[in-house]
Amino acid sequence: MSAVDRLRSAEARIARSWDAAETKLGEYGVLIGGEWLKTGDAIEVHSPYDDSLVAIVHRAGPEEIEASIAKATEAFKVTRKLPSWRRAEVLESISNGIASRHEEFARTIALEAGKPIQTARAEVDRAIFTFKIAAEESKRIYGQVVPLDWLPGTEGRIGYVRRVPLGPVVGISPFNFPLNLVAHKVAPALAAGNPIMMRPASQTPVSSLKLAELVLESGWPEAGIAVVPCTTQNANPLVEDNRIKMLSFTGSPAVGWALKARAGMKKVTLELGGNAGVIVHHDADVAYAAQRVAWGGFSYAGQSCISVQRIYVHTDVYEGFLDELIPRVQALKLGDPLDEATDVGPLIDAGAAERIEAWLAEAVSGGAEVLVGGKREGTLFQPTVLASLREDMSISCQEVFGPVVGLYAYQDVDTAIRAVDDSDFGLQAGLFTRDAKLIRKAFNEINVGGLMVNDVSTFRVDHMPYGGAKMSGEGREGLRYAIEAMTAMKLLMMNDPEQGL
Repeated sequence: MSAVDRLRSAEARIARSWDAAETKLGEYGVLIGGEWLKTGDAIEVHSPYDDSLVAIVHRAGPEEIEASIAKATEAFKVTRKLPSWRRAEVLESISNGIASRHEEFARTIALEAGKPIQTARAEVDRAIFTFKIAAEESKRIYGQVVPLDWLPGTEGRIGYVRRVPLGPVVGISPFNFPLNLVAHKVAPALAAGNPIMMRPASQTPVSSLKLAELVLESGWPEAGIAVVPCTTQNANPLVEDNRIKMLSFTGSPAVGWALKARAGMKKVTLELGGNAGVIVHHDADVAYAAQRVAWGGFSYAGQSCISVQRIYVHTDVYEGFLDELIPRVQALKLGDPLDEATDVGPLIDAGAAERIEAWLAEAVSGGAEVLVGGKREGTLFQPTVLASLREDMSISCQEVFGPVVGLYAYQDVDTAIRAVDDSDFGLQAGLFTRDAKLIRKAFNEINVGGLMVNDVSTFRVDHMPYGGAKMSGEGREGLRYAIEAMTAMKLLMMNDPEQGL
């Protein structure tokens, strides 16, 4: 069966469950200069749940990559001069466009990423919000006045500082949020007045291609947006070319730090991995903490860099916490992401499932106890809770990126704080307590980008500053903060000689 025949078969399968008119799968070219180019180097995008064909996507080669950079460089002459009202108008139109195609985007995410449909809809809601906030922030790119008459001889001088767009931006995005993490690169770039070139994850490129359709329909300059799925080798100029002024990367620490080393003079923002810790203190609302952990550890099968992984529970409430957590985890439904009742879908591919299975076996052989779950079938991995772990086990000290959490009992909260902090990663952490003194202590001593009090590490609202410490990256996302990163301060000094007399 040819790729096209498999694609038609997949469309027929989906049409049995959904209105065929809303099922927009197909063949996608790369987007450069407002044109969809079919290069002949096409890959098949498959569902991680049942391996059915989702779409055929063409990849950019060296010529297309060079063309995208050249066009973005020219486009900057236009985008940098767009007034804020126009940028806001485009961003608002994109937000409304996503809303008008809400179910189509949700179904696309469910198909290509294996994300349960309910969770996929939540991602679409977040992308709508991301572009809406970007529209607002595009009108709030303020400067400042700096008095410069602090020394004798500088009388009559004053400085005016404004933020100006950097130039062409490259965004490289991962598979786990194929719409909203792309939005977190596209939206601030447009708000700042920069062209943007996106290289989406090879497993999940369709959502970004559909988003680019809306960017064009909303009136953004055609050469100011490109989507170029490509091989790692062909992507080298996107990292190394000096015509590009910023690289925004979300992905693994190993890849991210290697890219930074090759990026030359351009600005770099890295949002990388984690193995987030959460503390449940003896004064916590244990039932609420268990509810949030059951969500934060297993949403999208744990495939989030701020997914709950390590849970430190005070011995006074340990058994009570278990009594609340285990039934919630057992109640999670594992299965088809297209099923409205599914809570936990597949991992992105068999390799991810096999890695987690191997790490689990290593932990069990070292004395870890499986309290619930622990089995896999293909890319489906049961929601798993472990106890009796050692901190040096891979499943504890590395990023699991799967539906596995580990429990650790503590008596001295200082020990728990040190354990959460004793990690190569530092993205976000959680703390359940009513003790203000403990909150201040944890905030001061845990080296992470964000501490979520009375919530799990997985909490994120898209306009907050988001990023990490240590191996978890540098720089911040969140619309205002990303816009600041995608602009530069420029000073105008005005001298009034008469005032200086």
